[in-house]
Amino acid sequence: MKEKVLALLQSEYPEIDFTASNSLVDDGILDSLTLTGIIAALTMEFGITIPYEEIIEENFNSVDGMAKMVKKLM
Repeated sequence: MKEKVLALLQSEYPEIDFTASNSLVDDGILDSLTLTGIIAALTMEFGITIPYEEIIEENFNSVDGMAKMVKKLM
């Protein structure tokens, strides 16, 4: 799952190095507009709905966190 999520993120946002940090939100690498786009991309690609309570730093600070969230919501 991690590889699929990373491939999607890299195709949507080639200017961002998603492997550079495990604190993408905390370090300011991802802003609110980018997070909105990531949520939309994950929703469309994996056919999931990401509830509001899942939109927390822990789920978006790393590719691992995003992959775990997607897997849980599938």
